[in-house]
Amino acid sequence: MPDNALEVFAGIDVGTTTTKAVIVGADKKILGSFVRRSGTDLAASANTALDEVLTKTGIHRDAIQAIVATGYGRRSVPCANDTKTEIACHGRGCHHYYPEVITIVDIGGQDSKIIKVDEQGKPLGFKMNRKCAAGTGTFLEDIARRLDIPTSELNGLARAARQTAKIGSYCTVFTATEVLDRIRQGERTDEIVRGLFDSVVKRVMEMDTLVGKVVMTGGVVAYHDIVAELLSARAGTKVQIAPHPQEMGAFGAALFAAEL
Repeated sequence: MPDNALEVFAGIDVGTTTTKAVIVGADKKILGSFVRRSGTDLAASANTALDEVLTKTGIHRDAIQAIVATGYGRRSVPCANDTKTEIACHGRGCHHYYPEVITIVDIGGQDSKIIKVDEQGKPLGFKMNRKCAAGTGTFLEDIARRLDIPTSELNGLARAARQTAKIGSYCTVFTATEVLDRIRQGERTDEIVRGLFDSVVKRVMEMDTLVGKVVMTGGVVAYHDIVAELLSARAGTKVQIAPHPQEMGAFGAALFAAEL
């Protein structure tokens, strides 16, 4: 039964690849979330994501006290009361779980970010990858398509590999060519896939130093947790995967909404 008396707050993260909606209660606990492809109509995608999470939770739209939008398409959310940057929302969301000095590594559909947050939750700075899809979710999806392997199988293949192939290219197009050449030369597919994940981690390590507790967010690590293990090995420290990593930006936005 819908709880019309409930007071809730919503965050909507409109990314280039997916749109995420999160609803939290007054206690700042997540009541429900929904993820969908962003498509070309960002306003419609945001509304649909919000409607879906409301349907999923049985909460009436009138119960929403405030909505904060974030992400690439945050200004395309007509129902939002306010907007916040992805940097602010990922920092706010992660600090809720890790109230200390943290470095957030967010790998999304078309970009990667490193965000540093102090013990009070204030962002200290951030770095973004070059304007190239290499090392992102789109990169992995493209390579999986070229290999004719479902993206959902990449993580398992990488875990089965006994060695890690060295991938030298730093461009999605060149990497795809290199991968196909290696397969023709008889290299194992699982070792190549592990090498692809390792190349993602190498790009992260080149972006900035990792200090304090290192926490990963984003759709890539939500489905491919081996990335956190490979980053742990290269960084020499235990890398945590944040709770609900793909929805972290929307969660942070919902926390901001609760403070309006």
